[in-house]
Amino acid sequence: MNKRIQFKALHQQGELLFLPNAWDLLSALVLEQCGFKALGTTSWGVANAMGYKDGENITFRDLARLTKKIISAVDIPVTVDIESGYSNDIKTVVDNALRIAELGAAGINFEDSVKNSAGLIDALTQNKLIEKMRSQLDNNGYSDFFINARTDTYLQLENPFEETINRAKQYIESGANGIFVPGLAQEGDIKKMVESINVPLNLMSLPHLTDVESLNNLGVRRFSIGNSLSDATTAFIEQQSQQIFTNKNTKNLYAHNGVKTVFG
Repeated sequence: MNKRIQFKALHQQGELLFLPNAWDLLSALVLEQCGFKALGTTSWGVANAMGYKDGENITFRDLARLTKKIISAVDIPVTVDIESGYSNDIKTVVDNALRIAELGAAGINFEDSVKNSAGLIDALTQNKLIEKMRSQLDNNGYSDFFINARTDTYLQLENPFEETINRAKQYIESGANGIFVPGLAQEGDIKKMVESINVPLNLMSLPHLTDVESLNNLGVRRFSIGNSLSDATTAFIEQQSQQIFTNKNTKNLYAHNGVKTVFG
């Protein structure tokens, strides 16, 4: 079974796919060794690790280079966050998605936020992008490549539920394999969303949305940790750095059980 088919099957099992998000090669190795069955990348964490803010401030070449390294180093399926495609040109966005598939990824996240400003991409434009992306992938032997269509309605609109349903149904019709709604957290809305769409619903970890089992019981099929682990790691580095600088003592750096990660 190739990794694309394997990844798709993980959305159809009896329990939700608990998906961690890596931001560099080391984090990907650690997550695999902890036992996760697949992993994604986090655009936020990837950008931060390269010294940038999130929002396509790194180049697509940078993302592709990291993607290749991670896929070459781990044995589990990898899905890649390509934000809104790293271009305003439809052909380039579609070509970028195909390039990620050619590198061996099992899928992508593809969002509908406007670059460099608030707002959502027009739904008709996004439908066209997904249709062309699906067609290009299918025609090049990647019909089992997972397009996770992310909509940022809950991050940008005051009353997002109806617009989310409308967009989700259109994205599915255009060829999306899953719907990702970061910010969706109310139990009632989650239940309605699960009932309204016929593909896996993906949610993202938030301070008040953390329990995998409860989401599984609601019918959520995929739960991503997003940038929470990369943020926690950066915060730990900041805190430790401040402590050793202030105290002029490195003792606290040895208050752990040692590195257990196996390196090749």
